[in-house]
Amino acid sequence: MSSSNRRNLVERACCALLGVGLGGVGAVVEVVYLVVTLPALAVPAARQRVYAVGCRLTEIHCARVAWCYGNPEETGDFGGGRVLRFLVVRAALGLFGVINMLGLGLGLILATYVVRQLVTGSPISGDDEVPPTVLTTLGVLGVGALVMVILACGVAGAVNLERMAIKYFLGPREEELLRRRVAELATTRAGVVEAVNEERRRIERDLHDGVQQRLVALGMLLGRARRATGQGSVDELMELAHLEAQQTLKDLREVTWRIYPIALDQGGLVPALESVAERSSVPVRLDFDLAERPDAATETVAYFVVSEAVTNAVKHAQPDGIDISVRKEDLWLTVSVRDDGGGGAQQSGTGLSGLARRVAAADGEFDVDSPPGGPTVVSARLPCA
Repeated sequence: MSSSNRRNLVERACCALLGVGLGGVGAVVEVVYLVVTLPALAVPAARQRVYAVGCRLTEIHCARVAWCYGNPEETGDFGGGRVLRFLVVRAALGLFGVINMLGLGLGLILATYVVRQLVTGSPISGDDEVPPTVLTTLGVLGVGALVMVILACGVAGAVNLERMAIKYFLGPREEELLRRRVAELATTRAGVVEAVNEERRRIERDLHDGVQQRLVALGMLLGRARRATGQGSVDELMELAHLEAQQTLKDLREVTWRIYPIALDQGGLVPALESVAERSSVPVRLDFDLAERPDAATETVAYFVVSEAVTNAVKHAQPDGIDISVRKEDLWLTVSVRDDGGGGAQQSGTGLSGLARRVAAADGEFDVDSPPGGPTVVSARLPCA
């Protein structure tokens, strides 16, 4: 185990002990609250005040669990009887945890004393006249170690049981999850519509500012060639018109490629991203780990995430290199684009916000990490069959 892992393990253990200790103090407060306020439930006018205090105690407890144990459990709209039932169980768990923790601390003190007596050869008890034998020493150490392990498991169990209590008593109900899902889908739908409109506007700009201007220039060259009198002038103008037509076709291919690359249908995500790397003016390194080809919808979203991220990096970050990683793990496809440019990219930007909406529409997760000075990492996690 490395030193950093050991340090993290010690930090987590200390945070857990702190959380259990604070939970024990909170358990005393909760017991007092329950004893004092439960009779007040018989008075209808006092119920709302009792529930409000219970909700506040519950919020403090959830904050303690999140702060000390990390990875907070998701909670729903709690109140009334749910809070009271939770606080009854929570108080019992808090007392259970702090008793185990106090026993563990007392055990450590006794273990230190016993080890010192054994090392010096002194009697363990003041009533003993002779030092303990080897068998007695091993027995004492074995029983002490067993008790310490049981108490440590009790502390760990209290931590896990607290999490389970939050999930069981305070977790979102099925109807609440359904309401959240409906709201999320409505937001996602609006985001998809906006992303489509942005894409249309970008295509219009590309056609108007690029292809259309070149077609106008091509028409002007052909018109000049028709009016030219000398063969040399005609040949020169036709050569310019030919070059302009070639550039127009190139620009048109770029526009159609950004709309939907044909390589994605023909060969899948790998050759499509290889084409992105070949067309980039900055060196691009590819790293694929795909045991099988993802579904077409996931491939399309992943392609546009990578393509847009590479385009933004080349255009704004001026990097020396770009790394693209694509991995499929279980039922998730993870793509990331890392550049060593100047950083400072904002997820609220037009291109990245459109990607975020596109990923959200696929029930995925989108993230941008771009501190000032770089590097910038654009990543997406997409569900796939």
